[in-house]
Amino acid sequence: MPLIPITRSIAIDSDELSESFVRSTGAGGQHVNTTDSAVQLRFDVANSPSLPDAVKQRLAMLAGRRMTAEGVLILRSEGSRSQLMNRQEVLARLVDLIREATFVPKGRKATKPGKAAKARRVDAKKARSSVKAGRGKVRLD
Repeated sequence: MPLIPITRSIAIDSDELSESFVRSTGAGGQHVNTTDSAVQLRFDVANSPSLPDAVKQRLAMLAGRRMTAEGVLILRSEGSRSQLMNRQEVLARLVDLIREATFVPKGRKATKPGKAAKARRVDAKKARSSVKAGRGKVRLD
């Protein structure tokens, strides 16, 4: 029942995680059909007592398609031939994802362009217009 540290104030219990091992996809050698080296990690975000509600909501947004309708986050790793390395990689990805969800995005303040910026924009449009106007056919009046 060890705790997995995420930040100074947040740690998740390893009992909240569920790992299953399956065969990796793709090409392989003689050993590939006998080992279950790919790791599928499941973390029930919706029912986790370790995460604050705000972090759960941001985590759901960050997870995208990796989150089920029931609020279970599913991560998969099959990059290595070693089951241990795949377990470590998928756990590191989970921790990184939760850490990213702990950051509160800075609110955007609505601003309006100043007079000088508007004048520069209009001057640039006039200059561009005169350049394009000069590209027409040459007329002899």
